[in-house]
Amino acid sequence: MVMKVIGLAGWSGAGKTTLLTRLIPHFNAQGLRVSVIKHAHHRFDVDVPGKDSWRHREAGAAEVLVASSNRWALMHELRGAAEPRLPELLGKLSAVDLVVVEGFKREPHRKIEVHRAANAKPLLFPDDPGIVGIATDAAVETRLPTVHLDDIEAVAALMLRAAIQVEDAMARSAATR
Repeated sequence: MVMKVIGLAGWSGAGKTTLLTRLIPHFNAQGLRVSVIKHAHHRFDVDVPGKDSWRHREAGAAEVLVASSNRWALMHELRGAAEPRLPELLGKLSAVDLVVVEGFKREPHRKIEVHRAANAKPLLFPDDPGIVGIATDAAVETRLPTVHLDDIEAVAALMLRAAIQVEDAMARSAATR
């Protein structure tokens, strides 16, 4: 299996998560297995304060893996270490057809910019050479391929055309260290 990666980048409020929750079922219907790496800001939590996994992390565990018959999740505490870069995180995933990276604007992987006119934010693409296409609800003057945000089929096709092999994305990132 050739695992490929493409990013979705844009300002908060542009609709990246909403778009991605519409794209994943579309990709699945095409027979593609999709994983997501999402960049979160500052402190975030995936377990509930007071529950066992939270108590284990609070006690100082470096990693806590929670497993059930439905899913498993691994939480790794950095405890002051540097935030991992995208290549390290890509290396932790199981093999799938497509990895969609939401966020990680400063990493050099290929990205589709998600831009919503009502957000009143400037476009990222003039300043980010990793942006290879734009999904927007506005008219944008550019040579980059542009599709409408609500045209899921067109956005999905643009993402698949722009996706590169995970190894290539990792090499691009290593070259910018």
